[in-house]
Amino acid sequence: MDRDARLRRIRYRAWHRGTRESDFLVGGYFDHCSAGWSEDDFAWFEALLDEQDADIIAWVIGTLPVPDRFAGPMMERMRKTDFIDVARDGA
Repeated sequence: MDRDARLRRIRYRAWHRGTRESDFLVGGYFDHCSAGWSEDDFAWFEALLDEQDADIIAWVIGTLPVPDRFAGPMMERMRKTDFIDVARDGA
């Protein structure tokens, strides 16, 4: 898959999680942070997309411990949640 198609696929999966909260959290993170990501960062994010929304939200807000495979700087950045723009949809 070429890079542009891969990015479109990842962005779609990030913004179509199933709940508005997850869309803002995961999609907003992708839009705000992905420009500088390495191949390893994209692989991490793609693995995260396979996880349940409830788990991702719990890891981000700290109600569940972050599994070792997702712990590190990418999750720490996600836990800041300062990238979420709820005005995106005019909400």
